[in-house]
Amino acid sequence: MKSMATYILKRIVLMLCVCFIIMTICFVMIRMLPDQLPRGSGDYAAAVLAMRKAWGYDEPILTQYIIFLKKVFTEWDWGVCTKVGTYLTPVTSHIAQKLPATIAVNAWSMVVSIPLGLLFGIYAALKKNKWQDHVISVVIMLFISVPAYIYAFVVQYFLGFKLGWFPIVVASGTNYFSPEMLKSMVLPVMSMSFGTIASLMRAVRAELTETLTSDYMLLARTKGLTRRQATLRHALRNSMVPIMPMIISQFVMVLSGSLIIEKIFGIPGIGSTYVSSILERDYSLFLAVSMFYTVISLAATLVIDLSYGLVDPRIRIGGGKNNE
Repeated sequence: MKSMATYILKRIVLMLCVCFIIMTICFVMIRMLPDQLPRGSGDYAAAVLAMRKAWGYDEPILTQYIIFLKKVFTEWDWGVCTKVGTYLTPVTSHIAQKLPATIAVNAWSMVVSIPLGLLFGIYAALKKNKWQDHVISVVIMLFISVPAYIYAFVVQYFLGFKLGWFPIVVASGTNYFSPEMLKSMVLPVMSMSFGTIASLMRAVRAELTETLTSDYMLLARTKGLTRRQATLRHALRNSMVPIMPMIISQFVMVLSGSLIIEKIFGIPGIGSTYVSSILERDYSLFLAVSMFYTVISLAATLVIDLSYGLVDPRIRIGGGKNNE
């Protein structure tokens, strides 16, 4: 237990160091870009100039970074948005407003992807080398080979535009469990689910197929267990050791992959905000969202490592020895 706590502490310290390095690189690169001074002399221009002065834009880059770190770590102030329509809005407040939409569409995608990926993968393993397995293998190759945004355009055109079954853009609102909102999220959820389902099917099929032919499975059958009992009690649990971390990593991949999907379907989430901040050169917002994705990725990596020990207690994290 002590070794695991030490391991987690070391990983957190390293994660903070990596975050600081990435934040430093992003800050320097952003501040080296050409200044986008506001035009005119209205309220917007005056507000942006006042913000730039408060953040030391006319100071050397090191002084600017010190001011930035002081505001972030003492006031949790990442700056304000500078694009027209949201200027003077705190970056943290703007991100908090956009976060629920991203969480909703990614959560629904995982809710759909994980059960289907596991079930079809198990079915393919049990039907190894039969026509069902061959069909599922072809579907896996097709879904993995095509990017998610291609599926987005396909389902948007056929199911949304041609057939009119679903809206081609996500409905506006904050109640993501309302029937109208759920119906409008079907197409983006489908677009992001295809690749995740295929990846899980391939991994589950490979792991379970190998497990079903292992020696301890033959021993379980000779002791009187039926194939179903041996599969449920032994094969599935051992196969989940590499699958569980993959599920967590798939969530991170879906979260990063929703950047383009959110833009295609008009989802007012973090992904579309990130793209807009680049196009509109809203540097403070761009830096804050970049760090958001960085922290999510690093935290997911830590959770993936720890999940091995949770799935299989025989695995000891942090160098501890199993004396049993």
